[in-house]
Amino acid sequence: MAGSEETLKKKLQDENEMAESHETRTLTDKQKISKESLTYSEKIQDKGKEPPEPLWTTFADSVVKLRIDHSCSQTPITVHQMFKETVDKYGPLNAMASKKNGKWEKITFAEYYNLSWKAAKSFLKLGLERFHSVAILGFNSPEWFVSAVGAIFAGGIVTGIYTTNSPEACHYIAYDCKANIIVVENQKQLDKIMQIWSRLPYLKAVVLYNDSLSERHPNLYTMEEFMELGNEIPDATLNDIISSQKPNQCCVLVYTSGTTGKPKGAMLSHDNITWTAAHASRAGDMQPAEIQQEIIVSYLPLSHIAAQIYDLWTGIKWGEQVYFAEPDALKGSLVNTLKEAQPTSHMGVPRVWEKIMEKLKDTSAQSGFMKKKVLSWAMSISLERNLSCSGSSDLKPFRTRLADYLVHAKIRSALGFSHCQKHFSGAAPVTTETLDFFLSLNIPLYQAYGMSETTGPHCMSGPYVYRRHSCGKAVPGCKVKLVNEDADGNGEICFWGRTVFMGYLNMEDKTKEAIDDDGWLHSGDLGRLDKDGFLYVTGRIKELIITAGGENVPPIPIEDEVKKELPIVSNAMLIGDQKKFLSMLLTLKSALDPDTSDPTDNLTEQAREFCQKIGSKATKVSEIVATRDQAVYQAIQEGIDRVNMKSTASVQHIQKWTVLERDFSISGGEFGPTMKLKRLAVLEKYKDEIDSFYKE
Repeated sequence: MAGSEETLKKKLQDENEMAESHETRTLTDKQKISKESLTYSEKIQDKGKEPPEPLWTTFADSVVKLRIDHSCSQTPITVHQMFKETVDKYGPLNAMASKKNGKWEKITFAEYYNLSWKAAKSFLKLGLERFHSVAILGFNSPEWFVSAVGAIFAGGIVTGIYTTNSPEACHYIAYDCKANIIVVENQKQLDKIMQIWSRLPYLKAVVLYNDSLSERHPNLYTMEEFMELGNEIPDATLNDIISSQKPNQCCVLVYTSGTTGKPKGAMLSHDNITWTAAHASRAGDMQPAEIQQEIIVSYLPLSHIAAQIYDLWTGIKWGEQVYFAEPDALKGSLVNTLKEAQPTSHMGVPRVWEKIMEKLKDTSAQSGFMKKKVLSWAMSISLERNLSCSGSSDLKPFRTRLADYLVHAKIRSALGFSHCQKHFSGAAPVTTETLDFFLSLNIPLYQAYGMSETTGPHCMSGPYVYRRHSCGKAVPGCKVKLVNEDADGNGEICFWGRTVFMGYLNMEDKTKEAIDDDGWLHSGDLGRLDKDGFLYVTGRIKELIITAGGENVPPIPIEDEVKKELPIVSNAMLIGDQKKFLSMLLTLKSALDPDTSDPTDNLTEQAREFCQKIGSKATKVSEIVATRDQAVYQAIQEGIDRVNMKSTASVQHIQKWTVLERDFSISGGEFGPTMKLKRLAVLEKYKDEIDSFYKE
């Protein structure tokens, strides 16, 4: 464990039997065990006959009825039960690997469980109350995992907070989830909490895990100090709390990213976590460790459900080995971790796959003539074969094997994907360009589809469930249906099954909006189902543009076409809600600052190559925008014209457009933490540019 693993391991050598030895000791007044934690099971018994369990709730301490389908009726279990099963099966296997002083340090599942047990007792010592939160504010690490599991063992709820959040955004979540303890990664995150601590009435302590304390404060601990706090708490005390836990009680809170208003706390039950970890992962062909120990790299924010279910909970369920990337993973170091870890499975959000694609295209643009020719030949052969509906084509298998040997294997090796059998994409739609690019490298991207409210993936693709552009089929035991279908078969996607969340914390109106009277969760997304049950997501109801004339225009297909026609374009956002015609904001592909990962003014190699081909000497975005570079602007207009010609109706024509001075980014406010476009924020930020389109 970075910064604390050696100390913890030494302490653990004498405590390997800790979970099994249940000493009974008398509690002292100094031990700050919450009364609520100790008496919760008694309270339940005293209530007498309980009313029928509802399908949803907005209270953290309530229970819900599980949507159990006879086709996949796994007995509901708690997180602790799942982990105990894992320790019994995979105890000696390595669970986590983190880098310290240039060397990988590993923790087994048995050690991981014992560390989580110790953390749970320390949380109790600090006064963690039942169904109150332990909030975690930091980059992925063993400490994040141990704190999350320990919080649940102790009867609390784990709540992730994005590291990019402002102090006020942190306050909103920490206050809403009644955080008793906040675990922070470093001084930068600690400073945020220190600014808001006085306004957090439930907060009892803060734990710092990847830095030393520069200044002492009451109730502020290092991770090493924290892990020793609970030594005097009897194992029997923790066991009583664990025994009182039920699979249909809340154990995880995932806050939506707030792209359409203030964040909502989606409450996930033990069963949501344990069932999804087991069944959604198997639908994606993730293997149990007794067949093959999967190796994955953890780098996406764990406060987002996609990373949390894939990295943390599925990792425990199937005995996977998780390598932790460096905090600057998305600034360029990820590929180094991938090369060292050699993952068997990898997940990225679409923007991550797009950035990999752009980097490869940039590298290709700088190559010599022959290398470009060979790459182009290999990619075209592979794409044609992979797109062949029957799986067989006129091309001889020898040529595709040769292309893979000469070109693709080397590219996969350079990316760290030599042993990677499954490449997943989730959290947002993937463009056709990105799908086809990776398909031409013999890397099919398996799309998953779901939301925070479905504990991540409700529909999965995989090696045996794959159709291009589809996000696969509903996980066995789950259901999908469409409501309010139009003439083309597009309707709102609705979910039913054990992935469906308990409800939004303290938000009854929002919960009622999301879950109908029959218990179906309404996604707000538009999609269609083919005859074989494959789901295709076609847009989002709230993103649907309704023009002044009342015509409905889904923006994503048009935006994707523009990016496909114009390789210089990085982002395209369609405008036209309640307007007389459609317009578009465009950004150009620019190099990223290696330190901040923010877009710079310099065009990428691919963008420069585009400029050279059309007769422009521009190398910077500012040169193009300031001078309205004639060659570039004419090429963009011609590309827009080609897109318009493909549209089915004139109402879908883009009539005006502009190029913005800077590409979209998280720091600029146009993207959320998982690089999903925040359309409302873009409309507000570029209001003047948009208004200029519609001036008479």
